[in-house]
Amino acid sequence: MTEFTLYTFLAASLGLIAIGIGGVILSRNLFRIVLALSIAEAGGNLLLVLIGFRHDAIAPIIEPGRALTTMVDSIPQAMVLTSIVIGAGVQALALALAIRARASYGTLDMGIMRARMEADINRVAGAESAASLHAPASSSTLLTERKA
Repeated sequence: MTEFTLYTFLAASLGLIAIGIGGVILSRNLFRIVLALSIAEAGGNLLLVLIGFRHDAIAPIIEPGRALTTMVDSIPQAMVLTSIVIGAGVQALALALAIRARASYGTLDMGIMRARMEADINRVAGAESAASLHAPASSSTLLTERKA
């Protein structure tokens, strides 16, 4: 692998991580957030594999009659395999929770889901809902509402 290819893979892994983090921060849809997390995970896995790469190295397999030379570090590869398995489990759990949330609240939009959760909590607790879910109540609007 040439130096250009190594830097290309490094840029790709950092790009995948940035896209994943951006998707988590900017998305309001729960399914898209789960997908963005999996994209960031793929970038992290690629970065870990690149950490263990060495030029002119062979696979870490010792065979009889073969001279010992520089070998690729196998620890990052093992970490990536473990990360893939754990990531698949976490992704399955997150998707199951998203399906459950969709069944309970009828949407995957985080803003709508939060408003419906707060309404459910207020209904169960016997508390009054906030006057406005989009803007904070100012003192002047509270005074006019109390007088009316």
